Amino acid sequence: MFHIYALNSIMLCGLRVGASILIVPKFEIGSLLGLIEKYKVSIAPVVPPVMLAIAKSADLDKHDLSSVRMLKSGGAPLGKELEDTVRAKFPQARLGQGYGMTEAGPVLAMCLAFAKEPFDIKPGACGTVVRNAEMKIVDPETGASLPRNQPGEICIRGDQIMKGYLNDPEATSRTIDKQGWLHTGDIGFIDDDDELFIVDRLKELIKYKGFQVAPAELEALLLAHPEISDAAVVGMKDEDAGEVPVAFAVKSEKSQVTEDEIKQYISKQVIFYKRIKRVFFIEAIPKAPSGKILRKNLREKLAGM
Repeated sequence: MFHIYALNSIMLCGLRVGASILIVPKFEIGSLLGLIEKYKVSIAPVVPPVMLAIAKSADLDKHDLSSVRMLKSGGAPLGKELEDTVRAKFPQARLGQGYGMTEAGPVLAMCLAFAKEPFDIKPGACGTVVRNAEMKIVDPETGASLPRNQPGEICIRGDQIMKGYLNDPEATSRTIDKQGWLHTGDIGFIDDDDELFIVDRLKELIKYKGFQVAPAELEALLLAHPEISDAAVVGMKDEDAGEVPVAFAVKSEKSQVTEDEIKQYISKQVIFYKRIKRVFFIEAIPKAPSGKILRKNLREKLAGM
């Protein structure tokens, strides 16, 4: 319960409404599905890697999961393709995602599919800004506010954000500006219906000849491939382009998919500068307990190749 998603959004909210909370000491998709069936779990707050395991599981039909009425995802971006796949497997449940960070109190946006009077949110969106807060999208270079449907850094202001980092005024001033806006370091955009879409972390963007490539977008496409069970994308240094996107992929069981097949699969769906230069097959994608991909580990592995 060290993570703000588990502590605030699960444990404290569960205690507030008097709900029973089923805690699984270690994640394993087979046992999780069995526990959902045994205890008639109705609300399942998970992270994207668990959503992925659900989507790829061959044992889903072996369990009665009809008790699930709500699936909530948080901790990392959940792509539209994966969200649609899981939604089809749980037609009786409402599914959506929220977006937050510890410094922001912690929730910035929440899918209103979870509200008392729910309404549909587009797949891939993480809802609308929380009550009693303001949100804006700014150009990371100039700080100028951007119009709807244009990606930039997400900023939020309200009484719920932190006062600052303990004994670190310099880090605080870098994060919260003089007007009280907290700069999240995340890139996203707000559409015409006030729905927020996360693109990726600002520091994770790959710069290809001045073009910005979001790893999360390519990862969502890779995860939709039937012969890939997990994937991550990072930037690799390149003399001509500066950086190029490369993928680390985990093959599905008995898969014979090749590097060239995956590269062609992605090339057919993206513009030229988003094409994957190399594909490296590994046993598992390194991730934090919160579900975030440990890209630093992958960059180190890349440097050692």
